[in-house]
Amino acid sequence: MYHGVRFDMDFKRLWIEGMKDWHGELPERMTDDTKEEAFWQTLIPKKTHSLDDYAADIQTELLRFIEPDDHVLEIGPGWGNYTFAVAKKASALTCVDSSRSVIDYLHEETKRRNLLQTRFIHAKWEAYEPNDRYDVVFGVNCYYRMQEIDRALLHMNNAAKRWAIIGLTSGPEKPHLLEIHRQLGCKVKFQRRDYIYLTNLLYEQGIDVNCKILDLERIYRYDNEEQLIKDNLGAILDDNYDRKAAEAILRQFVTEQDGIFLYPHRFKAALLYWKPEPSMLHRL
Repeated sequence: MYHGVRFDMDFKRLWIEGMKDWHGELPERMTDDTKEEAFWQTLIPKKTHSLDDYAADIQTELLRFIEPDDHVLEIGPGWGNYTFAVAKKASALTCVDSSRSVIDYLHEETKRRNLLQTRFIHAKWEAYEPNDRYDVVFGVNCYYRMQEIDRALLHMNNAAKRWAIIGLTSGPEKPHLLEIHRQLGCKVKFQRRDYIYLTNLLYEQGIDVNCKILDLERIYRYDNEEQLIKDNLGAILDDNYDRKAAEAILRQFVTEQDGIFLYPHRFKAALLYWKPEPSMLHRL
């Protein structure tokens, strides 16, 4: 369904193109569930119980949509940046995730925090068809593997009673990459997917969304200069470039404190939110 302007673009195709690596292939994690599970099995044990430092502002905005008597559904909770706060405010929370490691971790952690009104479903959201509808349906940064993204968005619309909410962190890129590209002419692995694709995918399906942009900051911390350089020059695609010049550009954005290298990165997040569109309920 279209309304308003007709775009001569296929936003689902553009979304999938953005999933591909720089050789035009879908990475294994995007297609192989065992690779994705192995990723979370490795990552979860390293996680502390603190929020990612950029997540607090997103959490604050998200909680404005939730009432104490709500039953909420969260898609792709990961290690719980938003899960525990929502579970504290809502009367019930259901989490859907494709990773068994994620579900096991969150199950134990919600028990430890006495958040016993939380339940878990092991499933891929785009393939899952919930039997119930929920007051609020949301997911933050959980869409990176969803090739059937149009189906996933319609599922959100159809499962929500009052609000469907998408959270997606956005640019700008780390500033040293922009400067290396500008000053040295290097090819860089810039991000190729953003909230605007999801906005337009929803629009194609007859759903108008509201958008709120949040200003965020994340401080990257490195124990040594070797790790700083390795992590921040790895996005350069050129085999031969002026590495010393690139390192000098990088250092302009880094400070050192007690032997720790600190790189503050200011970026944004988009919250896309809409009231469910009834005309979409029978599209799937």
